[in-house]
Amino acid sequence: MICPRKTLAVVATLALAFALAKAGPLPAARAQQAQPVPPSPQDLGTDDARAVIRARVDLVVVPVTVKDGSGQLVEDLRDNEFRVLEDGVEQHVSFFSTDPFPLSAVVLLDDGLKSKTSERVKQTLVAIAGAFSESDEVAVGRFDAYYTPVLDFAADNGNLIAALKGVDLGNQSFSTVDSGIGPTAPRPTAGDERAPGSVPTSNPIPSKNTKHIDDALYDAAQILRARSRERRKVIVIVSDGANARYNTHTAAETMKALLSADVSVYAIGLDQANLLRGTTDLSRYAHQTGGDVYYALHEQDLPNLYAQAGEEARHQYTIGYIPSGTDRGKPYHSIEVRIKRPGLSLLCRDGYYVIPKQ
Repeated sequence: MICPRKTLAVVATLALAFALAKAGPLPAARAQQAQPVPPSPQDLGTDDARAVIRARVDLVVVPVTVKDGSGQLVEDLRDNEFRVLEDGVEQHVSFFSTDPFPLSAVVLLDDGLKSKTSERVKQTLVAIAGAFSESDEVAVGRFDAYYTPVLDFAADNGNLIAALKGVDLGNQSFSTVDSGIGPTAPRPTAGDERAPGSVPTSNPIPSKNTKHIDDALYDAAQILRARSRERRKVIVIVSDGANARYNTHTAAETMKALLSADVSVYAIGLDQANLLRGTTDLSRYAHQTGGDVYYALHEQDLPNLYAQAGEEARHQYTIGYIPSGTDRGKPYHSIEVRIKRPGLSLLCRDGYYVIPKQ
C-alpha cells in the first residue's frame, strides 16, 4: 500500500537512539537488529527509560503511524514490510524501531470559538494533562489574532494542570503560569487586510474574524525548534478551523517551518471543522506533517481525543536510512513510504528540508 500522504522524514540532522551513536555505521545486516541504548535520566530529565535520538548527520529518520481498517494502531509490523523512496528513488532501510519516544508538545488552544463551544472545551481542558507521560514536556498557548503563551515547557504534571485550569477561553483576562515570555506582539494585519507578499489561504470556511491559524502554528513551530532533537515534537491544536484570509505568514512559510523543525500537527476539530472534514487548513497541516486530525461532535468526545492524539504521537514506527541516489544539493526532498501488508493505512509526512551545516 502506498502512503496516501507520501511521507515524512525528520530533518537530516536528526539521528538514532541506539548503539549506532557509539559504534558508528553498522553493516546493513546488523543495523536491523541493533538494540536501543536506554537513555540516562540526564537525557530526559526523568527516570523513565525511553528511546533517544542522537545526532548523526547523514541519517534521515522517518516516523510512521500505521492503522487498520477500524482505525486502530497496528503494532506488529516488521522492517521488511516497509519500503521507502526519496524523490522517487528507493532507499535501503538501515534502521528500524518500534520503541516509543518522549514528546515535546505545544497545546494550542483556539481563543476565538463560539461561546458555547468555548464553555464545553473549558470543561475538559484538564483532561489534556492525561494525554502525556512523565517523560514528556508540554507547553500551552492560546491564539486568536496572535499567539499568547500560557505555560512554558514543563515536565511537572501539576504545573500543566494548574495552567489548564487557569485558561478562560474567550476572556482575555487569564492567568499565565511560569511562561517565561510575554505575549507575541499583535499581528499588524488583523482581519482580512492583506499582508505584503502573502497569499490567500485555501481554507473553504468564510473568514469573518481575526483568527490566524497559520501564524499560531508558525510561532509554535519556532518554540519547538529549540527543543531537544532526542524528542518527538508535536503540536496539539484544538480549533474550529476558521482562519482569517491573510495571515502574516503564508501557509507555505508555516509548512516549511513545521517540516524543518520536525513538528507533527495533531488537530482536534470543532464546530464547522466537523462539517468540512478533510478540507480545512487543520486537515492540511495535520496530513502533510504526518500527524492526524480528529473530530469532536460532543463534549464527552474530547478527553478520549486528547488521549488518542498523545498515544499516536508517541507510538510510531521509526525508520532510518542514509540517502542515496538523490540530488543532495536540493533544499527539499519528498519521501514516500509503502507497506506490503494489505488493508492498512499510513500517516507520514510529505518530505523534509535539509538544514545547512553551521
